[in-house]
Amino acid sequence: MPNSKLQVIRRASFTATPWKNGGGITHEALRVPPSGDPFRFRVSVAHIDASGPFSEFAEYQRKMVLLKGAGIDLGFGDGVQKSLRKVGELLEFDGALAAHCELVNGPCVDLNLMVLKSDSAAVRVERFIESVAVSAARNETLLIFPIDRKITVQITAGKTATLEPWDLALMSQCAGRISRLESAKTSVSTSVFLATLKFVSGE
Repeated sequence: MPNSKLQVIRRASFTATPWKNGGGITHEALRVPPSGDPFRFRVSVAHIDASGPFSEFAEYQRKMVLLKGAGIDLGFGDGVQKSLRKVGELLEFDGALAAHCELVNGPCVDLNLMVLKSDSAAVRVERFIESVAVSAARNETLLIFPIDRKITVQITAGKTATLEPWDLALMSQCAGRISRLESAKTSVSTSVFLATLKFVSGE
């Protein structure tokens, strides 16, 4: 991982890549390591234009957040059904399970995080009005992905970055705060995907 305590990857720099099964296109924001398999983790934004099967990623835990569209229904090989219906909703599943996606009402876009099962990732969608404290301890990396509004990320070392929706920031071994830029309206919250990656062995 980069040594910088705060790294920003702009949405415009994501790399378009075909799905492993050829069923769609994903836009890779970050892949560690950047080439070769298996990767340790990958962050991407997938465009789902038609119903169909997902690719198999047996070595990974998968996290998905709906970013755009009416939603998807996922049916798994073990009989479990899961759905994403609202922008900002999150689900997690084992990449070894066969998964079939049914679009609810037209194309969707979702955020995908895949993490090797030998590591761990604690994920959540944080909804806040003004700001929220964040941190990454030793051997941790925090992924910050604003879903619907522009935010700032400020770390205690003094560095500040502005993120547009669907930009990605990485924090390492530091604490800080994320804040919305627009004037806060008490009835409207900002949604940000946060993932704390904890590595069990050296980088």
